This record gives sequence, C-alpha cells and structure tokens, in this order.
Amino acid sequence: MKIVNKALLSSVIFLSTAAGIYSPLAQAEAGKVSIMLDGYPLPFPVQPAMMNGTTMVPFRAISEALGITVKWDQASQSITATKAQGNATKQVVLKMGSRNATVDGQTVQLTAAPQTVRGSTMIPLGFFGQQFGATVNWNQGTRTVSITSPREAMYTVGFYALSSFDQKSKIPNFNAVAFGWSRIDTNGQFTTTGKEYKWPQAAGAVTPESILQEADSQGTSPYLMVYSVDGNHELTKILENAQLQEQTISQIVSTATDKQFKGITLDLEGLGWSGDKAKARSDYNAFIKKLSAKAHQAGLKLTVVLHPLNSSYTGYDYKTLGNLADDLIIMAYDYGQKSTSEPLDKVDEAIKLALKETSRDKLILGISMGSEKDSTVNAKIGLAKRYDLKGIAIWRLGIIGETAWAKMNESIEFK
Repeated sequence: MKIVNKALLSSVIFLSTAAGIYSPLAQAEAGKVSIMLDGYPLPFPVQPAMMNGTTMVPFRAISEALGITVKWDQASQSITATKAQGNATKQVVLKMGSRNATVDGQTVQLTAAPQTVRGSTMIPLGFFGQQFGATVNWNQGTRTVSITSPREAMYTVGFYALSSFDQKSKIPNFNAVAFGWSRIDTNGQFTTTGKEYKWPQAAGAVTPESILQEADSQGTSPYLMVYSVDGNHELTKILENAQLQEQTISQIVSTATDKQFKGITLDLEGLGWSGDKAKARSDYNAFIKKLSAKAHQAGLKLTVVLHPLNSSYTGYDYKTLGNLADDLIIMAYDYGQKSTSEPLDKVDEAIKLALKETSRDKLILGISMGSEKDSTVNAKIGLAKRYDLKGIAIWRLGIIGETAWAKMNESIEFK
C-alpha cells in the first residue's frame, strides 16, 4: 500500500486521459476506482471519477456512511453537512460550482468545485479526510481508495465467562458486561450450577458479588447472562410448558434482582433448526413478552442475543423481539471455521436483514474474538459504525489479544 498524505491526495491521483475535463467514459476505459471504507467496499450511486486530476466522489454516499448529516437547499444550491465531534458540532457548507466551502464559518478552498453527475453531488475525496477526520490512502496498483473512519464513541458490551478473570481489568472500559454465570439445563430448569455457565467460586477476597459491585461502582452495568441451546430440546420444553415457563422467568428475575444486576442478557440458541419454525418463533415471542414485562417491573433491562437472520436458525422474530427487548445482539459469527475471520459480506447481510425488521438504535453487533484478530476486528466495527448501530458486543474477555485491543481503541472510544 502506497500511503499518500491526505492533503495531497487530490494532486497525486491522476486517472483522466484529458486533464481538466470530466469524462466518465475516459475514466471507465482507464479502469474503475474501488472505494473501501474500513476494509469493506462502499457502494456508490455514481462511479468515482476525475476532474482536473482530482478524485471526485458522491458526497452523500460517503457522508452517510461516516455518520454525517447532509441537507440540500434547492434555493441556494448548497449542501450543509454536520457531524458531532465530542462536545462540538462541525458544520460544512458546499455550494454547487464554487470552490469555496465554509467550515464552521471560515472559508476553505476546495481543489475542485462540487458538480452534479446523474443526480449525485460529486466533491473532492480528500476533503473528507481534511474536515471530518477520516484517513485516506491510495493504492495505484489496485486503483483503490481506502478510507478509515475517524475514531468515535460507541456503546460497548463485553461478555465475561468463568475463564475471563485475567482480563477483569478491562471491565471498566465497557458500558455493560454480561456475566455468563447461569443457564437453562437439559431438563429445562434455570440453574447457576453445572459444568459451565455457573456461579463462580470465591477466590479469597474476590467474590462474584465483589466483581459485580466493582463493575457497577465504575459505571459498567452488570447483566446476568442466561445461556442455553436447544440441543436436547430444553428450550422447547420451556416454551411448550406454561408452568415451567413461569417458574423459569421468576427464577431469572429473582436471581438478577437478588444479586443486584442491572439487567438480563438472554442467550437462548438453536431455535428453528428443525420442526415447526413458525411455532418456535411464536412461542419464543410469548416467552420474551412475559420475561420482558417481569424484568421491567423489577427495574431490570433486557438484552436478547440472536442468531443472524442469514443463519440456519430461523426461530427468531427480530421485529417482535425488538419491540419487547431493550436491545438485540446479533451473533454475526460462526459462519464457517471459528479460527478464521468472519466473512464481511455475511456480516453486512446480517445487519441489513436486521435493519429491515427493527431500528438501528436497538441493534448491537456481536463480534467474536475467537474468530477475529488485530488485522480484521476493525472491519467488523466499521460496519457497525457505517450503519450507525447502537454499538458492539465483544465475545469475550479473556481471549482479547492485546494487539487487537489496541487496534479496537484506534477505531472506537470505549467508555
């Protein structure tokens, strides 16, 4: 990768066969330019092209992917772009045909004036890096522009299992942590004992209760995670047995309340693999409706962890569950080998499908550090940023490599 100073990008990328003339045909013949945002292709309504040696890109496409609000004023033929940056808000005003832009009230000259091409406003690519903090790199060999989105604050959830203690110090970085200390057993019974997903043993002065209290005092909301998989039809037993269902819900809520959790994270997997899938969805909706009501009455929030909609497990109704729960975590992983990075196109598809069913402010993208590494994790985070999701959930503390952790901190501001 040949790195070019973003301020000079417009002067070194020369793709047009006729300097000074915007020619889509000449650009197409020379070869298309690819635009990558955080390591994943960014679709454009109009192909990037050249004008006077400057790379011109559709303004709205990149702006919206970077979380920039864009407004068009027909009377003045101008675009106003705004983005919150910390406690301040940056405002940029561009006028069609003018090389003079206004940035927070100050005049800034563009390398080329904004132009309209097939209904899309095209502006110099380098302008994004200069004004909105994005990093822009150019690879001449592959004719690829790579954009890295600026670091930004994001809601974060961490998962904490029995073997996560060695990274306990990272708990204060997260807004919430789900403690995997309970489960539904093979008989359909809620329990905090067993081989895994159980209440931990105390280690001297360090007890499970002290870990929860410490997290809460540091501003991280502790959630009781309840895990199960329908491998032995234990979930089906609950969903089809009204008495067992009421008992389970009561035990979950009372345990979360007694142990002073702030919420419940429900991770019940495997529904809809076989059998009556519509019934599985309906039964699960009814279960979540009851649990949500009791949890909210007790002052607890409810997070529901779900298989992605492009998985083999179809027993989950995102639309209804999104209305009942406070948020949904998409487990956008385990598409293939757990030791390899999850395919970005599958993760992208999972997000798009979820957004058709529920609002982005309810969706949290699950990222498994069992699959990702320092060179891949920020591409997943980038998709959460691109779609302006509520946040990300990291599986799990204890397996986050320090290099990957450092990379994550380059992309997002933890709490």
